[in-house]
Amino acid sequence: MLLNVSYNDKTITKKIDDAVGKPFPIKERFAMGGIGSPKLFITEASIDIYNLLILDSNTNTCNVEIRPKGIIVRFRSRLETYGLIIPYYKLNVDKGDIGIYSIYMDHYFIKMRADTKAIQRFFRKLLDHRADNLPTNIEDI
Repeated sequence: MLLNVSYNDKTITKKIDDAVGKPFPIKERFAMGGIGSPKLFITEASIDIYNLLILDSNTNTCNVEIRPKGIIVRFRSRLETYGLIIPYYKLNVDKGDIGIYSIYMDHYFIKMRADTKAIQRFFRKLLDHRADNLPTNIEDI
């Protein structure tokens, strides 16, 4: 779901916490080596996200936060901050062209440039955490 997360609203915070879980405690953040991504440059996005990004002339960037049951992709447009809340069971990550990662959920997608080792390590950490926390499939039983 795509939400405006600029303001501290209890209903939006509850929606986010129900979908992807509460943020990790500090101790777990250090144990994981951090839960946030470096700055990611957006190269392409779905129409809903693109319509928000073209409202200003700033560079289109985003960051990804790992949560216990999913991720939050945050980006800014004008003076507002938007978050794409993605539970792990709806998350699809694709490494397409050289240095391009794509994050898909339902009809939303964001393609971003990943041309440094730090970004590639973050996506490896994200995929490992997702694999550890996905619910068991029926085919696996």
